[in-house]
Amino acid sequence: MDKIRILWTDDEIDLLKPHIMFLEDKGYEVSTSNNGGEALDLLAEQDFDIVFLDENMPGLSGLETLVKLKEMKPDLPVVMITKSEEEYIMEDAIGSKISDYLIKPVNPNQILLSIKKNLDTRRLVSEKTSSSYQQQFREIGMRLNDRLDASEWADLYKKMVYWELELEKSDDKGMVEILNMQKQEANHNFFRFVKENYFDWVQGMDEDAPIMSNTLFKNWVLPDLKEEPVFLVVVDNLRFDQWKSIQPIVSQLFKIESEEIYYSILPTATSYARNAIFSGMMPSDMAKAYPDIWKNEEEEGGKNLHETKFLERQLKNLGEDIKFSYHKILNLTEGKKLADQISNLQSYHLNVLVYNFVDMLSHAKTEMELVKELADDESAYRSLTVSWFEHSPLFEILKKVAAMGRKVIITTDHGSVLVKEPVKVVGDRNTNSNLRYKVGKNLTYDSKDVFEVPHPEKGMLPKSNVSSRFIFAKETDFFAYPNNFNYYVKYYKNTFQHGGLSLEEVMVPFISLIPK
Repeated sequence: MDKIRILWTDDEIDLLKPHIMFLEDKGYEVSTSNNGGEALDLLAEQDFDIVFLDENMPGLSGLETLVKLKEMKPDLPVVMITKSEEEYIMEDAIGSKISDYLIKPVNPNQILLSIKKNLDTRRLVSEKTSSSYQQQFREIGMRLNDRLDASEWADLYKKMVYWELELEKSDDKGMVEILNMQKQEANHNFFRFVKENYFDWVQGMDEDAPIMSNTLFKNWVLPDLKEEPVFLVVVDNLRFDQWKSIQPIVSQLFKIESEEIYYSILPTATSYARNAIFSGMMPSDMAKAYPDIWKNEEEEGGKNLHETKFLERQLKNLGEDIKFSYHKILNLTEGKKLADQISNLQSYHLNVLVYNFVDMLSHAKTEMELVKELADDESAYRSLTVSWFEHSPLFEILKKVAAMGRKVIITTDHGSVLVKEPVKVVGDRNTNSNLRYKVGKNLTYDSKDVFEVPHPEKGMLPKSNVSSRFIFAKETDFFAYPNNFNYYVKYYKNTFQHGGLSLEEVMVPFISLIPK
């Protein structure tokens, strides 16, 4: 690795020879000058990593040199060294974007600390992060071999997301690769866990079943509504790691009262999971109770057009007379319009906002080459989500809701997974197009590759035909048809999909927020 190059400018530079020798012994390359003009000449001719600049020099002062230096190289870190602690000098220096300042006399360790603070921070953080994860690696590995229950799986997933975000800041690609291998193992074991327990959960036969889409409103939203007015914000297709990425922005406005994970039902797709949230029912029960508004896969028309009616009927079934509003935001114009009119919603005890951007982002990654490049991996996908959120009408809406003093719940209907491996499946022309689950009456597949539900009623799923069955892709697999297989695989590999059974799709955030 190239040596770090330091430029030290001081009119008494000869007196600082011991300090310079100390730095050179530590492996730094140090150039010196005794006035501002000479320093600027050196900066014009050479590249430096950091500058130490005396504030009190004859001729061109330190502050005057600083201004010209920043015009030349605005991103170059500058450490101001001064004899004076007068406030106006420091204000001028800080206003000119110094990276640090030291008061004379300085000792070598102060200089060394300033260098590390300004140049080595990323490396030091990386080393500390990698070391900490190494310590956790064995513990996570041992936990993956335990028989975890639903809440323990949620805790483990939170921990893995934490390390994923921490290692993302580091330069240790080896540790990132190890974590990715652990995620693969975790997804493999999680698939088996859900497969063993899912039918008991949805049929109400397991008292330790996790909170799921159909029980979410009754168990986690309604108790808050009985206490105070609530804005319920459902961001379609928001993964837990995406929530953690936007959390620092949201935390400018709200205190986090609680951060929970609930389990999306299968299929982890909007037409099933979100309808289950608003109706408080499993899909088979919705199909029976509301044949006028429920639509099966093969039926024409939108399948999420009646969420208001579902919510209205759920509140009635729960014996709650709550005045509510419902808003679905599908584009920028609708978002801006709602942000402008948000004050009109203060009279409602419950305001529901369904926001569709993240789902559109995942579809765009599949369909648009530009977005494929921008969201090439998990980290880039999170970064795009943060960029969107910072400049979105949703952030403006949350600012105004915080100013109202209203409680906010942020949640989602399901997550998505970056798919890697194709799995062959054959279906007839009526088979649905989703890559992570299939429903039909003539499906051909290898049963070891999927979670199969040959009797939909067992999974509380609607049965439109006597021989209909559901299959769900596991881990990072996606379904591909044998005809034109290679083209199909190339087009869909490394895209974000939902509908199947993975940690990222099933375990999704439920966040309670109180205005600051």
